[in-house]
Amino acid sequence: METKEGGKMKLKEESIQIDFDTKRTIRNLLIFCIAFELFLVGLDAVVNYGKFTEIGAIRRLCNIAREDSLASWFGTTQTFVMSLTVWLIALVIHHLPASKKRFLGWCLIAAFFTYMAVDDGAEIHERVGTAFEKIVNPEDSDASSSFFGSLLDIFPSYAWQILFIPLFGGMGLFILIFLWGELQSKTSRILITTALALFAMAVVLDFIEGLDKNHKWNIYTWIKKTYELRRYTVKHFAKSLEETIEMMGITFFWVAFIDHLAMLIPNGLKFVPRKK
Repeated sequence: METKEGGKMKLKEESIQIDFDTKRTIRNLLIFCIAFELFLVGLDAVVNYGKFTEIGAIRRLCNIAREDSLASWFGTTQTFVMSLTVWLIALVIHHLPASKKRFLGWCLIAAFFTYMAVDDGAEIHERVGTAFEKIVNPEDSDASSSFFGSLLDIFPSYAWQILFIPLFGGMGLFILIFLWGELQSKTSRILITTALALFAMAVVLDFIEGLDKNHKWNIYTWIKKTYELRRYTVKHFAKSLEETIEMMGITFFWVAFIDHLAMLIPNGLKFVPRKK
């Protein structure tokens, strides 16, 4: 808004207030995300697996197990936007009379979920796992001559899990302990606990997926034989389940973080222009 003062036009500084109905926002977000995730499962089952169309490009777009599918885009985008929510919480904490440890804790969680979004889009852990396997176990050498080579010899699943499961597990434990003290809402605590349990389940499913088909721990082979199913059917819907519970885990995290953000700023967001 412009006003005249001393013969000159001067811009009057005004703050911008953003208010929203927290309960309605959280409820609608939860309903939309879960509904859309179930829609993606149905789309995969009908269009891709059920061969609703013979056009390969359309079926690949709907294939929830592919990294270049609609489901992959949604999961990556949701994770990234959720990480932005955590960065916003860290920013708010920074402007509160809170300890530096609290601020750094939120920054660490925000950085972790930002990495998760990048990983989803670029398949970092799979690429690093493949590189790790080739470096430790080159074709022209004896793998058992090194510690990691011996570990690769006895580890039955994907190589990336040797490197990343300890890191993911440690971060998951930190998130649980830190957020249990930070989140005041019982519902939010239940949501983050459920989300971490879903991620742990997804890791177990991925571990089983990487097993040899004749390995004694491979329950997919047992399901295939018991129910006389095609191997592709079991593997595909196991992957569908894994991707779905990962997306739902991110949804639960996101809802818990929005609820916490609303508690930190009960009067809504307020933006004040910087003085020139």
